[in-house]
Amino acid sequence: MTSQQLSTLTIADAEIMHQLGLRLAGLLRAGDLLILTGPLGAGKTTLSRGIGEGLGVVGTVSSPTFVIARTHKRTDGGPELVHVDAYRLASPQELDDLDIDFAKSISLIEWGKGFTDGISDSWLDISIDRDRTGATEVRMVSITGHGPRWDSSWEFFRSQLTSDGFGQ
Repeated sequence: MTSQQLSTLTIADAEIMHQLGLRLAGLLRAGDLLILTGPLGAGKTTLSRGIGEGLGVVGTVSSPTFVIARTHKRTDGGPELVHVDAYRLASPQELDDLDIDFAKSISLIEWGKGFTDGISDSWLDISIDRDRTGATEVRMVSITGHGPRWDSSWEFFRSQLTSDGFGQ
């Protein structure tokens, strides 16, 4: 399995995090799996809302913390967005028990590291770190692609995210 650091971005505030989600949405297709990691309040759900808006989902994307998973249909009939919060899951088997059709949807899994082995041969790890002093709203977002989907498209991916100096 190959891995490729696709981008490291400096995100100044929640609005820019949302814009990152909008940009990411334009690059996603059925079968794409995104693993979001970061501390509470880092911006995982804000990023997910931007992705949802960019995909044109029906309704608002909100944190699925208490329901574990939400499926969002799209206004254009495209692949559904499945948003999972794995924080309350005890094992990968519990994720499997949700019976998500990963091949036909775009899947975002918050707190998903270690829960997704064997689900896909390609995925994006999106790690969000915040200023731990609390002095600023700045976030550092690191995006790493794993597998053949991202091996073949990493240059295009990087250019689409940062073509106008976004996040730099």
